[in-house]
Amino acid sequence: MNTPTPQPPVPQLWASGPASARAHCLLAPNPGPMTLDGTNTWVLLEPGSTEAVVIDPGPDDVGHLTAIVEHVAERGARVSTIVLTHAHLDHSEGAPVLAERTGARVRAVGPGHDDLGHGDVVRAGALEVRIEATPGHTADSVSLVLAADRALLTGDTVLGRGTTVVAHPDGELAAYLESLDRIRDLIGGGDVVRIYPGHGPLIEDASGMVAYYRVHRRERLDQVRAALSAGANDVESVLRQVYADVPESVWPAARMSIAAQLLYLRERGEFTERGA
Repeated sequence: MNTPTPQPPVPQLWASGPASARAHCLLAPNPGPMTLDGTNTWVLLEPGSTEAVVIDPGPDDVGHLTAIVEHVAERGARVSTIVLTHAHLDHSEGAPVLAERTGARVRAVGPGHDDLGHGDVVRAGALEVRIEATPGHTADSVSLVLAADRALLTGDTVLGRGTTVVAHPDGELAAYLESLDRIRDLIGGGDVVRIYPGHGPLIEDASGMVAYYRVHRRERLDQVRAALSAGANDVESVLRQVYADVPESVWPAARMSIAAQLLYLRERGEFTERGA
């Protein structure tokens, strides 16, 4: 009996707004091939609290940063903490400006911040979010468990539409696959049923989306293996065989993913460059 291949869950029509009583998305005005509708800035505020956590302030855009401050103020609160899921500028560029405007501390993985580690808990009033290390898209990628919503804020590790890039050389495929397994375990344990992604619509079927992501990665690796067997031997030749159906606007991202895939196969003795 054949097991059916998981399909990507059909996303809801996306518009920023409330996801729950404590999670609200403000969509940044930076749409594009790599950012989909734009960066999702998540404002987390426990009902009745006066302290809010902002996840990924997005670009340094005056209108967007003002909208964040005004949204929090309208709910009778202030921004006390800013958390970055990773350092890519479409998520992090506005953080220093927002911190200066609000007096909030910026927390992230890496130097120059109040460094976060796996298992750390960020608190704001009665709100709690737990940090899960999910490297792979980038080395510093983290996700956040919002237990009260049984939700996971994934940054770029899992998107609301399409699949993410493993951003070689900072990103690494083995780590990414392990992160997908870690998220699958959170879902399997009942801690997570929804995903609040860094781009695209919120995901009501976390299990289905992560199953699709894991199958997609295996299928892409098999396609790369087939291309290598057919004579491809570098990023460009693999690109033209495996990603021919992908719009050229996302080929720069595809090149990064292919480089990560070739490194993954090289480390496992499945690929040797000619002349090496």
